Amino acid sequence: MRSRLLVAPLALLLAAPVLLAAHQARPAPYGDRFTLHARVEYAGGPRPRTTRAVVTAYAPESGRLHWTHARPGRRPLEVLPVRGHVIALWDDGLVTDTGSEGVRWHRAVPGAADRPRAGARGRALRLLGPRMLAVVTPGRVTAYRLADGDLRWVLPAREGCAFEPGRAVRRGPALLVAQPCTTDGTSDPDPDAPWTSQLVAVDDLGRITPDRRPLGNDLP
Repeated sequence: MRSRLLVAPLALLLAAPVLLAAHQARPAPYGDRFTLHARVEYAGGPRPRTTRAVVTAYAPESGRLHWTHARPGRRPLEVLPVRGHVIALWDDGLVTDTGSEGVRWHRAVPGAADRPRAGARGRALRLLGPRMLAVVTPGRVTAYRLADGDLRWVLPAREGCAFEPGRAVRRGPALLVAQPCTTDGTSDPDPDAPWTSQLVAVDDLGRITPDRRPLGNDLP
Protein backbone atom coordinates (compact mmCIF):
# COMPACT_ATOMS: atom_id res chain seq x y z
CA MET A 1 0.00 0.00 0.00
CA ARG A 2 2.78 2.36 0.95
CA SER A 3 4.60 1.69 -2.33
CA ARG A 4 1.48 2.55 -4.29
CA LEU A 5 1.18 5.85 -2.43
CA LEU A 6 4.70 6.76 -3.51
CA VAL A 7 4.05 6.06 -7.19
CA ALA A 8 1.99 9.19 -7.89
CA PRO A 9 4.45 11.73 -6.36
CA LEU A 10 7.35 9.96 -8.04
CA ALA A 11 5.60 10.08 -11.42
CA LEU A 12 4.95 13.80 -11.01
CA LEU A 13 8.56 14.38 -10.03
CA LEU A 14 9.83 12.54 -13.10
CA ALA A 15 7.40 14.37 -15.37
CA ALA A 16 8.35 17.84 -14.10
CA PRO A 17 11.42 18.28 -16.37
CA VAL A 18 9.38 17.20 -19.38
CA LEU A 19 6.58 19.65 -18.58
CA LEU A 20 9.09 22.44 -17.98
CA ALA A 21 10.82 21.79 -21.31
CA ALA A 22 7.47 21.76 -23.11
CA HIS A 23 6.54 25.06 -21.49
CA GLN A 24 9.82 26.70 -22.48
CA ALA A 25 9.55 25.38 -26.05
CA ARG A 26 6.18 27.01 -26.69
CA PRO A 27 6.36 29.59 -29.48
CA ALA A 28 5.93 33.20 -28.40
CA PRO A 29 2.53 34.71 -29.25
CA TYR A 30 2.41 36.34 -32.69
CA GLY A 31 5.95 35.13 -33.38
CA ASP A 32 7.54 37.75 -31.12
CA ARG A 33 11.29 37.60 -30.66
CA PHE A 34 12.21 40.14 -28.02
CA THR A 35 15.78 40.57 -26.79
CA LEU A 36 16.84 42.85 -23.95
CA HIS A 37 20.46 43.73 -24.74
CA ALA A 38 21.13 46.01 -21.77
CA ARG A 39 19.27 47.66 -18.94
CA VAL A 40 19.74 51.31 -19.74
CA GLU A 41 18.68 54.23 -17.57
CA TYR A 42 17.72 57.40 -19.42
CA ALA A 43 15.32 60.29 -19.23
CA GLY A 44 12.37 60.28 -21.57
CA GLY A 45 11.68 57.52 -24.05
CA PRO A 46 13.94 55.36 -26.23
CA ARG A 47 15.01 56.32 -29.74
CA PRO A 48 13.51 53.68 -32.05
CA ARG A 49 14.73 52.59 -35.47
CA THR A 50 13.61 50.01 -37.98
CA THR A 51 16.34 47.91 -39.56
CA ARG A 52 14.97 45.54 -42.16
CA ALA A 53 12.60 43.36 -40.14
CA VAL A 54 13.56 44.52 -36.64
CA VAL A 55 12.43 47.30 -34.32
CA THR A 56 15.47 48.52 -32.39
CA ALA A 57 15.48 50.83 -29.36
CA TYR A 58 18.49 52.89 -28.32
CA ALA A 59 19.22 55.08 -25.32
CA PRO A 60 18.86 58.67 -26.60
CA GLU A 61 21.83 60.09 -24.66
CA SER A 62 24.46 57.37 -25.10
CA GLY A 63 23.18 55.64 -28.22
CA ARG A 64 23.55 52.32 -26.43
CA LEU A 65 21.49 49.42 -27.76
CA HIS A 66 18.61 48.76 -25.39
CA TRP A 67 16.36 46.10 -26.94
CA THR A 68 15.23 44.58 -30.24
CA HIS A 69 11.86 43.19 -31.29
CA ALA A 70 11.38 41.03 -34.38
CA ARG A 71 8.56 38.94 -35.83
CA PRO A 72 9.98 36.46 -38.36
CA GLY A 73 8.40 36.84 -41.77
CA ARG A 74 7.06 40.30 -40.92
CA ARG A 75 8.49 43.79 -41.12
CA PRO A 76 7.63 47.01 -39.31
CA LEU A 77 6.10 49.74 -41.46
CA GLU A 78 6.51 52.55 -38.93
CA VAL A 79 7.26 53.19 -35.27
CA LEU A 80 6.17 55.80 -32.74
CA PRO A 81 7.96 56.39 -29.40
CA VAL A 82 5.61 57.16 -26.51
CA ARG A 83 6.05 57.25 -22.72
CA GLY A 84 9.09 55.00 -22.58
CA HIS A 85 7.64 52.47 -25.02
CA VAL A 86 7.60 52.03 -28.79
CA ILE A 87 4.44 51.50 -30.82
CA ALA A 88 5.02 49.63 -34.09
CA LEU A 89 2.75 48.94 -37.05
CA TRP A 90 3.65 45.73 -38.92
CA ASP A 91 2.97 44.72 -42.50
CA ASP A 92 0.30 42.20 -41.45
CA GLY A 93 -1.76 44.94 -39.78
CA LEU A 94 -0.65 44.13 -36.23
CA VAL A 95 0.15 46.96 -33.81
CA THR A 96 2.48 46.24 -30.89
CA ASP A 97 3.51 48.18 -27.80
CA THR A 98 7.00 47.20 -26.65
CA GLY A 99 9.10 48.34 -23.69
CA SER A 100 12.12 47.17 -21.75
CA GLU A 101 10.13 44.29 -20.21
CA GLY A 102 8.92 42.95 -23.55
CA VAL A 103 5.80 43.30 -25.67
CA ARG A 104 2.98 44.78 -23.61
CA TRP A 105 0.10 44.20 -26.03
CA HIS A 106 -0.86 43.30 -29.60
CA ARG A 107 -3.82 44.54 -31.62
CA ALA A 108 -4.89 43.60 -35.14
CA VAL A 109 -6.05 46.75 -36.95
CA PRO A 110 -8.58 46.24 -39.78
CA GLY A 111 -7.29 47.61 -43.08
CA ALA A 112 -3.80 48.42 -41.80
CA ALA A 113 -2.21 45.61 -43.83
CA ASP A 114 -3.79 47.01 -47.01
CA ARG A 115 -2.26 50.48 -46.71
CA PRO A 116 0.76 49.85 -49.00
CA ARG A 117 -1.40 48.19 -51.66
CA ALA A 118 -3.93 51.01 -51.44
CA GLY A 119 -1.19 53.57 -52.00
CA ALA A 120 -1.83 55.22 -48.64
CA ARG A 121 0.97 57.55 -47.60
CA GLY A 122 1.86 59.29 -44.39
CA ARG A 123 1.97 58.14 -40.80
CA ALA A 124 -0.83 55.87 -39.67
CA LEU A 125 0.17 56.02 -35.98
CA ARG A 126 -1.02 59.20 -34.28
CA LEU A 127 -1.26 60.23 -30.64
CA LEU A 128 -4.55 61.57 -29.34
CA GLY A 129 -3.21 63.09 -26.16
CA PRO A 130 -1.07 61.30 -23.57
CA ARG A 131 -3.33 58.27 -23.12
CA MET A 132 -4.71 57.37 -26.55
CA LEU A 133 -3.37 56.09 -29.87
CA ALA A 134 -5.12 56.47 -33.22
CA VAL A 135 -4.38 54.30 -36.24
CA VAL A 136 -5.48 56.05 -39.44
CA THR A 137 -6.16 53.85 -42.47
CA PRO A 138 -8.15 54.67 -45.64
CA GLY A 139 -11.18 52.81 -44.34
CA ARG A 140 -11.34 53.93 -40.72
CA VAL A 141 -9.76 55.65 -37.74
CA THR A 142 -9.32 53.28 -34.81
CA ALA A 143 -8.43 54.41 -31.28
CA TYR A 144 -6.75 52.36 -28.54
CA ARG A 145 -5.94 53.09 -24.92
CA LEU A 146 -2.17 53.14 -24.53
CA ALA A 147 -2.16 51.61 -21.06
CA ASP A 148 -3.55 48.26 -22.17
CA GLY A 149 -4.38 48.43 -25.89
CA ASP A 150 -8.12 48.44 -25.22
CA LEU A 151 -10.19 49.37 -28.28
CA ARG A 152 -12.07 52.57 -27.43
CA TRP A 153 -13.78 53.66 -30.64
CA VAL A 154 -13.86 53.20 -34.43
CA LEU A 155 -14.79 55.86 -36.99
CA PRO A 156 -15.47 54.44 -40.49
CA ALA A 157 -14.96 56.60 -43.56
CA ARG A 158 -18.11 57.78 -45.29
CA GLU A 159 -19.35 55.75 -48.24
CA GLY A 160 -17.49 56.86 -51.35
CA CYS A 161 -14.79 58.56 -49.27
CA ALA A 162 -11.46 57.50 -47.75
CA PHE A 163 -9.20 58.88 -45.06
CA GLU A 164 -5.72 60.02 -46.10
CA PRO A 165 -3.15 59.40 -43.34
CA GLY A 166 -0.69 61.72 -45.08
CA ARG A 167 -3.12 64.61 -44.79
CA ALA A 168 -3.67 64.57 -41.04
CA VAL A 169 -2.52 67.33 -38.70
CA ARG A 170 -2.82 68.13 -35.00
CA ARG A 171 -4.55 71.32 -33.93
CA GLY A 172 -4.49 71.52 -30.15
CA PRO A 173 -6.27 68.45 -28.76
CA ALA A 174 -7.85 67.65 -32.14
CA LEU A 175 -6.53 65.57 -35.03
CA LEU A 176 -7.82 66.81 -38.39
CA VAL A 177 -7.93 64.08 -41.04
CA ALA A 178 -8.68 64.60 -44.73
CA GLN A 179 -11.50 62.42 -46.07
CA PRO A 180 -11.74 63.14 -49.82
CA CYS A 181 -14.73 61.73 -51.67
CA THR A 182 -14.88 60.49 -55.25
CA THR A 183 -17.47 60.41 -57.98
CA ASP A 184 -19.44 57.15 -58.07
CA GLY A 185 -17.56 54.43 -59.90
CA THR A 186 -14.45 56.53 -60.56
CA SER A 187 -11.34 57.68 -58.78
CA ASP A 188 -11.99 61.33 -59.63
CA PRO A 189 -12.72 63.78 -56.78
CA ASP A 190 -16.39 64.57 -56.36
CA PRO A 191 -16.80 68.29 -57.19
CA ASP A 192 -20.21 68.40 -55.53
CA ALA A 193 -19.08 67.05 -52.16
CA PRO A 194 -19.09 69.81 -49.51
CA TRP A 195 -15.73 70.50 -47.93
CA THR A 196 -17.18 69.81 -44.48
CA SER A 197 -17.72 66.18 -45.49
CA GLN A 198 -14.08 65.85 -46.56
CA LEU A 199 -12.49 66.86 -43.27
CA VAL A 200 -12.99 65.04 -39.97
CA ALA A 201 -11.90 66.20 -36.51
CA VAL A 202 -11.30 63.63 -33.76
CA ASP A 203 -9.83 63.63 -30.28
CA ASP A 204 -9.30 60.99 -27.62
CA LEU A 205 -13.07 60.62 -27.16
CA GLY A 206 -13.93 60.15 -30.84
CA ARG A 207 -15.33 62.37 -33.57
CA ILE A 208 -15.82 65.95 -32.45
CA THR A 209 -19.46 66.99 -32.92
CA PRO A 210 -21.63 69.50 -31.03
CA ASP A 211 -24.03 66.89 -29.62
CA ARG A 212 -21.76 63.93 -28.92
CA ARG A 213 -22.00 61.85 -25.74
CA PRO A 214 -18.65 60.10 -25.55
CA LEU A 215 -17.58 57.27 -23.29
CA GLY A 216 -14.68 57.86 -20.94
CA ASN A 217 -11.28 56.28 -21.48
CA ASP A 218 -10.25 55.61 -17.88
CA LEU A 219 -9.06 52.18 -16.83
CA PRO A 220 -11.77 50.09 -15.11
